[in-house]
Amino acid sequence: MCGITGVFDLTGTRPVDRARLERINDMLLHRGPDEAGLHLEPGLGLGHRRLSIIDIATGQQPLANEDDTVWVVFNGEIYNFVELIPELTRLGHRFRTRSDTEVIVHAWEEWGEDCVAHFRGMFAFALWDRRRQVFFLARDRLGVKPLYYAATDDGWLVFGSELKTITAWPGFRREIDEAAVEEYFGYGYVPEPRTIYTTALKLPPGHTLTVRRGQPLPKPREFWDVPFEPLPSIGLQDAERELIERLREAVRIRLVAEVPLGAFLSGGVDSSAVVAMMAGLSDKPVKTCSIAFAEKDYDESEYARQVAERYRTDHHVDRVEADDFSLVDALAHLYDEPFADSSAMPTYRVCELARRQVTVALSGDGGDENFAGYRRYRWHLYEERMRRLLPLALRRPLFGLLGRLYPKADWAPKFLRAKTTFEAMARDTVEGYFHGVSVCSDGLRARLFSPAFRRRLAGYRAVEVLRRHHARCAHLDTVSQVQYLDMKTYLVGDILTKVDRASMAHALEVRVPFLDHKLVEWVSGLPVGYKLKGTEGKYLLKRALEPYLPHDLMYRRKMGFAVPLEHWFRGPLKDKLRASVLSERMADTGYFDMAYLRRMVEDHIAGYRDHSAALWSLLMFAAFLENQERQTRV
Repeated sequence: MCGITGVFDLTGTRPVDRARLERINDMLLHRGPDEAGLHLEPGLGLGHRRLSIIDIATGQQPLANEDDTVWVVFNGEIYNFVELIPELTRLGHRFRTRSDTEVIVHAWEEWGEDCVAHFRGMFAFALWDRRRQVFFLARDRLGVKPLYYAATDDGWLVFGSELKTITAWPGFRREIDEAAVEEYFGYGYVPEPRTIYTTALKLPPGHTLTVRRGQPLPKPREFWDVPFEPLPSIGLQDAERELIERLREAVRIRLVAEVPLGAFLSGGVDSSAVVAMMAGLSDKPVKTCSIAFAEKDYDESEYARQVAERYRTDHHVDRVEADDFSLVDALAHLYDEPFADSSAMPTYRVCELARRQVTVALSGDGGDENFAGYRRYRWHLYEERMRRLLPLALRRPLFGLLGRLYPKADWAPKFLRAKTTFEAMARDTVEGYFHGVSVCSDGLRARLFSPAFRRRLAGYRAVEVLRRHHARCAHLDTVSQVQYLDMKTYLVGDILTKVDRASMAHALEVRVPFLDHKLVEWVSGLPVGYKLKGTEGKYLLKRALEPYLPHDLMYRRKMGFAVPLEHWFRGPLKDKLRASVLSERMADTGYFDMAYLRRMVEDHIAGYRDHSAALWSLLMFAAFLENQERQTRV
């Protein structure tokens, strides 16, 4: 796990300023505190910050082939590198190290752009081939590792593991992408491939970018997608056995490290499954780390303790108090663009705890997307069945009227909160799902934004992100469709981004067995009833884990990793909320109806409405603006 950055001259072979490259490389010190490396030649500069995990003695980067004509900087892990070394050796390649980084160099020499199809792992890398005069960027299939890039007006291609290295390069224009603002307030993050800036992009998961000097910057090429191809018929018991075998293998290949290794243990099904597999593969106690919350509504530490005791792990727990909001100001610097998942704070804390014990931690991320574990899948399936009873031409006016008339009852029991359901029923499939997952609904964004900003958007709506992906999965069943949408948006844009920044802030590598691409391919092809059966998500996973985990842990209500925003904004954070959201800086953007923002803030503080999700999004946007202003002054 490392940080990479660099520049490539798109127009010629201008010299790269070494001091400037070193400065932006050092901005990634937190990602790789062990070593730093640079490689410069005419028209090219590569930078690397290393967190030493494998081949500590000889795995330094940037790394080259035997004659120094191919150079690479790499962030991540290639888990099958041990198998690839003898294969490539038989093909005539000579290895100077035992590192997975060198496998990339020789795989490129042998297979070119198709080298990525041979890798099993999480990766983002940049490679320069002097003979072919090709500059190559690649990102792993599920987007576990980040990769940003931008072309400047004066002809430099700048790339990096974090957006901050790109925005710091001279000539980069910090021009806000207004479509990205609309998307951010829809999703709570800026979905791939956009960033908050017009001239910077994220390389999408499962894509590569091949650049040749003097030619226009091409579009990225996709080399993998979640297949959702039905498997040959398989019985439930056989599927249970095969799932355990595949999960155990995905965990096993992620246990290779020359540094201390452990796992996050939240007390949920997914992290507990990973720990159970690790315990069966290790002759030493697994090091596990958990966060306990002061509020019982958020606390799963008792379930984590049960798993830790069952597998006799070396268990460590930190307690997060109700007023642990000290990270609010730090989040903008961590994420570089607006990011509104408040669970970034406890995620930061559990990474902080884990780093005191280990350098590598396995997590349970991806289990919900793979096995239809989110409650919203069940609700969407129910709504889709109702949508099919009436054509959209009838539903839109009927349920639209009911949605407008029915009061918003944040205080009421859930079964009385029908407004959202009515609003969803007035929409088509994609709009309905977007309505369920959006942080700020279409109606709320229309009120948040100023008339002038809405005119500039010219009708563009954040739901178009889902529509673009839905066009590729519309042939699938209802549940598989929304799983696919989440894998393309929420998983990579929110979950994996959150974990990457929170972990790398502490130089902690996180590995994700549930996102092993071979496991994902297999699970995607299972019958949908093996994932969501009736009201039970993760049906097959839970059945397969019954010999390994307590019944009460697996079949209880899902809690999530939340923080008490509603109470913070009415108590210790109310002054900060007013000062940030209603600031002159926010007004100067021209994006917002400041009178409506003021009403939202005061209604929430007074307890009339719960606007906590929207207010957190606004607070994080204000923090981004402040961080951007601070960076421009440096």
